[in-house]
Amino acid sequence: MKIASAVAGLIGLGILTALVVHQGLGEILHLLSQAGWALLWLVPFHALPLLLDAQGWRVLLAPRDPAGRAGLPFLFWVATVREAVNRLLPTANVGGEILGIRLVKWRVPDGAAVAASIIIEVLFTLINQYIFTALGIVLLVAATQATEQTWTILAGLALSLPLPILLGALLRYGKIFERMEKVAERLLGDSSRLAALLGGSSLDAEIRALYARHGRLLTALLWQLSGYVVGSFESWLALLLLGHPVSVWTAIAVEASTQAVRHLIFIVPAGVGVQEAGLVLFGQMVGIDSNVALSLSLTKRMREVLFGVPALLSWQWLEARRLHQSLGKQQAPDAPGSA
Repeated sequence: MKIASAVAGLIGLGILTALVVHQGLGEILHLLSQAGWALLWLVPFHALPLLLDAQGWRVLLAPRDPAGRAGLPFLFWVATVREAVNRLLPTANVGGEILGIRLVKWRVPDGAAVAASIIIEVLFTLINQYIFTALGIVLLVAATQATEQTWTILAGLALSLPLPILLGALLRYGKIFERMEKVAERLLGDSSRLAALLGGSSLDAEIRALYARHGRLLTALLWQLSGYVVGSFESWLALLLLGHPVSVWTAIAVEASTQAVRHLIFIVPAGVGVQEAGLVLFGQMVGIDSNVALSLSLTKRMREVLFGVPALLSWQWLEARRLHQSLGKQQAPDAPGSA
């Protein structure tokens, strides 16, 4: 899987380079320079959709954290780190979720409850991706009439639709983590660390408990969906700053369609080349020039770096601080006069 991801990443990088060379790097840089420092407004703006997503996560976790130790500000910070790990590090879009479990356990020791909330949130991400993409395709068809490209994307999504349905059914009825734990025990022994970490039966129980809270599930789903919709305003604002304004509906259509392509070709790290090709393709369909679409993509990449790097640095700083405190506690009994 790592080799396939690396190869796909190289192909994507080649596509990105070819697109930039074909459209002309100078013209793209000219568009970016015209927008200037105003593009930095995209960095704080990105906090809004991420905050909405974190609120949906808080709704799922709240029953196991009645004291609110993992409140919205803390979960928002964890969400920024999760996104930065998935977007900027070679972790195949799952490293952020695994790290998220570790970070939230600093405040909520019940690992099964924390893991269950993230697993359900990931399931909702898949569901909302389909909803948001369907909205985007409807808007795209309304703006351009049905084309071969839109029908191709729609067919690809329809073929992959059983995936979230099957995953949701397995999580509800399949006891998949308990089965994984038993497999680990058979392969590695009852005392294996992997089997102990899985905690399969507890995790399955927490997931089923969340499934029983229908109101919370719907609320969390809607919070996350609102984050998707608000996030599409990033494209609208970026195009406005680049001097090529479009309607809100056009921005949603382009954003949703591009995300659909990234969803279908998920093996490419950070969607390198995929995002750029998607923005060029769908931008042309709604009257956005290719050089403007590439400028939009590079603007989004810039925002990912400027928003994500501080999140990664803050995580590393806290990890180092906790490690220092832990070493200090271990050495305290050996200090002079400690007897």
